[in-house]
Amino acid sequence: MAEPDALIQTVHDIVQRHGGLPTRLLQILRDVQDCLTWLSPEALERVAQELDISPVKVHSVAEFYSFLYTAPRGSYDILFSDNITDRMLGNRELLHYLCDRLGIGIGETRADGVVTVGTTSCTGMCDQGPAALVNGYALTRLDQPRLDRIVERVNGQIPLTQWPREFFEVVSNIRRADILLGRHFADGAALRAVLKRGPEAILEEMVKSGLRGQGGAGFRSGAKWVSCRNAPGEVKYVVCNADEGEPGTFKDRVLMQEFADLVFEGMTLCGRVIGARQGFVYLRGEYRYLLDALQATLQRRREAGLLGEAILGDPTFSFDIDIHLGAGAYVCGEESALIESLEGKHGVPRIRPPFPTTHGYLNKPTVVNNVETFATAAKIAVEGGAWFASRGTAESKGTKLLSLSGDCERPGIYEYPFGVTVRRVLEDCGARDAQGIQMAGPAGHMISAKQFDRRICFEDLATGGSFMVFDQSRDILDGIRNFTHFFVHESCGFCTPCRVGTSLLRDLVTKVHTGHGTRYDLEEMRKLGQIMRVACHCGLGQTAPNPVLDSLDQFPESWERRLRATTFEPAFDLDAALEQARQLTGRDDSDAHWREQELTTGATP
Repeated sequence: MAEPDALIQTVHDIVQRHGGLPTRLLQILRDVQDCLTWLSPEALERVAQELDISPVKVHSVAEFYSFLYTAPRGSYDILFSDNITDRMLGNRELLHYLCDRLGIGIGETRADGVVTVGTTSCTGMCDQGPAALVNGYALTRLDQPRLDRIVERVNGQIPLTQWPREFFEVVSNIRRADILLGRHFADGAALRAVLKRGPEAILEEMVKSGLRGQGGAGFRSGAKWVSCRNAPGEVKYVVCNADEGEPGTFKDRVLMQEFADLVFEGMTLCGRVIGARQGFVYLRGEYRYLLDALQATLQRRREAGLLGEAILGDPTFSFDIDIHLGAGAYVCGEESALIESLEGKHGVPRIRPPFPTTHGYLNKPTVVNNVETFATAAKIAVEGGAWFASRGTAESKGTKLLSLSGDCERPGIYEYPFGVTVRRVLEDCGARDAQGIQMAGPAGHMISAKQFDRRICFEDLATGGSFMVFDQSRDILDGIRNFTHFFVHESCGFCTPCRVGTSLLRDLVTKVHTGHGTRYDLEEMRKLGQIMRVACHCGLGQTAPNPVLDSLDQFPESWERRLRATTFEPAFDLDAALEQARQLTGRDDSDAHWREQELTTGATP
């Protein structure tokens, strides 16, 4: 740890670099941790003093995000992706192999302080796993030979900058392109269109297009922009939600890597239409590797007159973009939780109404849209609403990007007009033996082969973009169990139905998965899932039971074959729990055991 004077100076310099703004608290804590390797009590106290805010607030924010550490970690912090698709690729065997080679346990820091190895929910690299993060940077296509080379560099304490570049290579794997990915776009075209035609005309084209939010919720984007434009107040904001934390989803990663100009142009266009001068990209913490390139793209756009003051020479058109890096909180994918995080707080969803279009960032009117939505909006401004609406279905206009992973020959990104069938997608990606699909991540829908002729659109199967394939060799319950653990880990803990419900659901699934469940437990899952759907505070908690409830309907045989013949078996083994007491007292007679018949007679030992 840094000496007291050095720590004080380090924190002071970082806070000043962020303008001394409490709204930058998360970014400040990330930078402090990068310099000091962890957030010590002294460092957190100093941040609070520099920002003149409560130390309790600083501590609570630091403890909320999984990528912020309030205990020492190794100089190399390695986190294996524990998404189900990584597990399907053998990540658990690789994780144990790496730990054995490093002489360390999972979740532990080695005694010499050089390395820590643990897990994280999903790195967004599902098409090129098994994957991991090292000090926040993505490692892809892991295998034993690559891990051997990593071990050599860790033990030799070689800086990451000197590691082979192929360790960190992230490819885009665009397999099918349509009007968004496959049509040429000239930088500045959308901005010239709005300057030529005016904000009202472009807004009319947005409404005419029928574009709906591409993050999964499907709210009509034109209506959102109209609401924000008409909201009172001179100060307004544009926010791009690039926090795609849903396991199995990586389309926004590809857009930010290959089409960043298009995304930034869509944000700038939105700023002109609604009257905003400032935009933010909330970039998923797992995509830290993109940060430098995105900052360079922003600077290049400023130098080209496409961003900043007097855009394209118009003194009335000013708009700039700042990037905020997340820190491992799935709940921040929900737009109001994202805004809370942008403001330097816990990422806890707000009670709505009011909605962000009238009371968003800093309580000002704010448009929050997905990465794909902004990219599409830029093209609509140039090509027109009717052009976009000519694709898709009656209620789902245009195209959709799908992130394909799991048991298929060609994982990657596929763009289709809305209305494409699941079967067509499976044929294109080489999924020849699929028994089931998890759509839209764990919070979405699980469907069996008898539903493969359903269509991907808001009228039928809505999706934010995730498409995980399970072939006939897979046990569906392995995936369900992984999803329930994910929701326990990622619950923000704000409301009891989610905080407690996710844990109870996980325990019930584990009980059945390990061969101790009965029909009673299946009914308890249904009851608990229905309670969560209506009682949880936000949409993330309300959708957490989806994989369990869907699989009970779609794959009943997977549950049935795991059940015990008995009508009920307690989840807690009282006799086993008494074993330590028997050993301490030296007793092993019948009265020192819980007898099964006492469950029915009511007798006590």
